[in-house]
Amino acid sequence: MFDASAPVALFDYFRVPYATPEGAEPTLVRMNDESRRLNWLRSRHATTLYWPAWDEEEGRAPEFWSLDGTQFFARVAELCGSGLDASLGGSWSRGQTVEGAGGRVESIWEDNRGNVVLPFDPAEAIESFWSESYRSVEATGLGGSLRRLAMRTYYRVRPALPRSAQISMRRVFSRIQRRRAFPRWPTEPALHDLYVLLFRYVAGIAGEPIPSIAPWPSGYTWAVVLTHDVETSIGYRNLKPLQEIELRAGYRSSWNFVPKRYEIEDTVVRELIEQGFEVGVHGLFHDGRDLESEEMVRRRSPEMRAYAERWGARGFRSPATHRQWDLMPMLGFDYDSSYPDTDPFEPQAGGCCTWLPYFNRDLVELPITLTQDHTLFVILRERSERPWIEKASYLRSRQGMALLITHPDYMRDVASLKAYERFLSAFSDDSRVWRALPQDVSDWWRRRAASTIVTDGGTPRVAGPAEREAEIEMLGAD
Repeated sequence: MFDASAPVALFDYFRVPYATPEGAEPTLVRMNDESRRLNWLRSRHATTLYWPAWDEEEGRAPEFWSLDGTQFFARVAELCGSGLDASLGGSWSRGQTVEGAGGRVESIWEDNRGNVVLPFDPAEAIESFWSESYRSVEATGLGGSLRRLAMRTYYRVRPALPRSAQISMRRVFSRIQRRRAFPRWPTEPALHDLYVLLFRYVAGIAGEPIPSIAPWPSGYTWAVVLTHDVETSIGYRNLKPLQEIELRAGYRSSWNFVPKRYEIEDTVVRELIEQGFEVGVHGLFHDGRDLESEEMVRRRSPEMRAYAERWGARGFRSPATHRQWDLMPMLGFDYDSSYPDTDPFEPQAGGCCTWLPYFNRDLVELPITLTQDHTLFVILRERSERPWIEKASYLRSRQGMALLITHPDYMRDVASLKAYERFLSAFSDDSRVWRALPQDVSDWWRRRAASTIVTDGGTPRVAGPAEREAEIEMLGAD
């Protein structure tokens, strides 16, 4: 259906079939006094979508831009119609506006034959969300520096503060944190809105909707995934109440333990697994240092891996959801679940802006998409499960994954346990929800990524490990 001059990250993620013919090269175009290379995606009708093939030596830094109200973070090229006319033929004119800071404006360009030029690389924009590279802008600003200084000061003095003082300070911070412009809380749809816009252009050059592998196995349109971080010996002694609620509601969950902070009995792990639950690793000491450097990862990961093998654990979550994009795959786990979709309240505020799994090299990332229990009930002083249900309902409408962290360390009062029970019962009649363990989602995402769409006699079908369970959906239709 398509040929391309280079890998197409959007198609790889949604499993859209395409080919990269041998010898395919970017197209060279002249822009005023300089040349620019454009990668291309060509449909069977010969209509083409172009985007910049950036040279690293150009040194241009990514920035925030807005396309039809959707924010993204990437480098944007300066294009001109006369250069496109001369290099690509046809008659080119400005289409949708791409707006930058300070009133700067670029455009998506379209010609009279149906071809389109994007001034940015979709792959760079997508990965900037997943990896949170957009946070580099905040890191250099005065506001970001002050926020980091305040948070570092708080976490440095926290051990000496009474618990009541800690909570009071977090509540004060929360009023500032929840006003972050990006990513918005409790929902940031920018990445998924960008997917929609991109597929609209792809469907335009193809003249038809685009087949992709649906995000969930056949019969399901969204997922609910329950996880627990057991931070202290208090939480370890308090596993039963949450387990019993889940067993009654027909759910199972993962329990992430800290192996060097308190003693974990093998019999407890074995009983959890025998009941259909899952066990994961929640750092080594819960001291926030597991990902502070490559040297620390190399020092600590063998011991964490040894506990994982002993327990049959395949997943990792970093204490306090600390995240380092380049270091996470070095931990050696099958999946990680440390990235929130959006969370201004954690020590490392931000988020990957997606409610679907994705890959960081060979590591499956399962984003946390519902507000954590301690944040909801203690910091924000919510009295009910309503925010969980509202966000989960939104995720259901967009084929998302509602992944929740609760802590047996904090979920000890009747009110919060009842709220949790009501949340689980809210979707008890939904036959389209996949009540999955994290390891099940990771396995599915790997099978999906190893599968492709083939066409036999004009009818698309899925081929590969997911062929018996995957569904095809069409993207880009209005």
